[in-house]
Amino acid sequence: MSHIRLTAAQALVRYLAAQKTEIDGAIVPIFAGVWAIFGHGNVAGLGEALYGVQDALPTYRAHNEQGMAHAAIAYAKAQNRRRMMACTSSIGPGALNMVTAAALAHVNRLPVLFLPGDVFANRRPDPVLQQVEDFGDATVSANDCFRPVSRFYDRIQRPEQLLTALPRALQVLTDPADCGPVTLAFCQDVQAEAFDYPESFFAEKLWTPRRPRPDHAELEAAVALLRAAEAPLIIAGGGVHYAEATARLRQFAETHHIPVTETQAGKSALPYDHPLNLGAIGVTGTSAANDAAEKADVILALGTRLQDFTTGSWALFKNPNRRIIGLNVQPFDAGKHQAQPLVADAKEGLKELTKALAPYSAPKGWTDALATAKAIWTQAAATVLADPHTNALPTDAQVIGAVQRAGTPEDIVVCAAGGLPGELHKLWNAAEPGTYHLEYGFSCMGYEIAGGLGVKLARPDREVIVMVGDGSYLMMNSELATSIMLGLKLTLVVLDNRGFGCINRLQKGTGGAPFNNLLQDTKHATLPEIDFRAHAESLGAIAVKVSSLAELETAVKAARGHSRSSVIVIDTDPQVSTQAGGHWWDVAVPQVSPRAEVQAAHAVYAEKLGAQKLGV
Repeated sequence: MSHIRLTAAQALVRYLAAQKTEIDGAIVPIFAGVWAIFGHGNVAGLGEALYGVQDALPTYRAHNEQGMAHAAIAYAKAQNRRRMMACTSSIGPGALNMVTAAALAHVNRLPVLFLPGDVFANRRPDPVLQQVEDFGDATVSANDCFRPVSRFYDRIQRPEQLLTALPRALQVLTDPADCGPVTLAFCQDVQAEAFDYPESFFAEKLWTPRRPRPDHAELEAAVALLRAAEAPLIIAGGGVHYAEATARLRQFAETHHIPVTETQAGKSALPYDHPLNLGAIGVTGTSAANDAAEKADVILALGTRLQDFTTGSWALFKNPNRRIIGLNVQPFDAGKHQAQPLVADAKEGLKELTKALAPYSAPKGWTDALATAKAIWTQAAATVLADPHTNALPTDAQVIGAVQRAGTPEDIVVCAAGGLPGELHKLWNAAEPGTYHLEYGFSCMGYEIAGGLGVKLARPDREVIVMVGDGSYLMMNSELATSIMLGLKLTLVVLDNRGFGCINRLQKGTGGAPFNNLLQDTKHATLPEIDFRAHAESLGAIAVKVSSLAELETAVKAARGHSRSSVIVIDTDPQVSTQAGGHWWDVAVPQVSPRAEVQAAHAVYAEKLGAQKLGV
């Protein structure tokens, strides 16, 4: 067996560059590149190694470690987890800046490889710059914070560890059930240490997605439930996209005439105007979808985690005889709330269900009633999306309507936190798969711009529209400069409601006094007057502030012709959200308070708790 002498860092990047996957018949690198911000903990080792493989494994420089990690995660999401990226930082603040992003990837089941630098394995210079010292445990480092938010974690303290750690990392990153963030904390002295590696370790390897088929007994049980269903309903989650099963879902729904609802991650699985697509479900759902969910007797939960926004905090499903079928590649999700599990890949599971279920079709009375409910919702949505042609500050919904009118069905919208995700979930008309990119598992403020950057890197042929509130923009905007540096054009629509409008509304809805959310309600010596247009221009963007919805439409259309990122700022009303549709959400209200408003809110809350179906 022949060997090659490499540093551990050189071996790692050579291995990553050799990993391949197949997309549309073409063999491509599974790692599209590495995001890197260098410091003393990775510049000499990984920096030197990455320099040597730039053609095979490009390196991208960002301005913030959390931001670059969000971009990497968004890239993987936009690629349906088929391709991914790695992120490297130094050992201290840079590493910990990525922990929030690791949690985001963990919650959303998205692959990303973290390579934070770590302390010296030989401990000779301890304590090194930025080292965290634990008085009772010498093995602790700052990177231990990655452990609870990594699907696989290892600390590389010897060069030969890579021979087992890297294959294990790729197994997790490519596994449809266990997929999520992997962290290899890389001791900085080990990065530079040489070892004689087997050349065979660097042979090209092709990773193809595993598609487990359903167990026969589970399939029979699921089919029996569906055949007896009088009011069946499908909840399409993100797993439909990751399994590339959108066409199969459409075929299944049309064959059996079963209506479909969509989670935040599942939205765009069916075109918005498909007759069987009732739209968003749950707390931010349409009236049509939620009406169906309340009455459904058999619910096929397809590739969804069934989080509280989907289930209305488990108060949405009101049929006392309802049963859930959990078709999910992850057994943990498939069996939630005493569901009949159907552990399988979404695409293969639907294929087997279709064959076994024929000639079942949902009762016509059920689908006809829901078609009427959808028509009512469509009209309600059109009303809130329309331009009222008044001088009042526009609502988020009206801004969404203007952006949609100025766009095309191929545009990709990106968002993550605040009030916008709820409005978009209800109201955005997603015409084709992959055009709706919402991070609402972790709902991380600051994801939006960096996430848009990752989406544009994955889909350079598409217009990417980032919708972001002033709060999220202020939390993380540095990757706007990165988008300009890399020539990855984004269109940002910044909705300025002068504070955290969404949480202000929630605060008042639970009986609280307006406090510490809108800027006017904070402790301040001077009320901030932030010029977002000027700030965006200072980062290199083309920026404009508009004063009407008509001007907004014109600006969005103009941005399509720009060669670099554009930022469009519009003032909005912080007090108004769409009342049509939606559902109760379990946000605990204080049992004791001197405020009459809180007491009244708690009385309503106690009543709503009675609708929750716990343990069933």
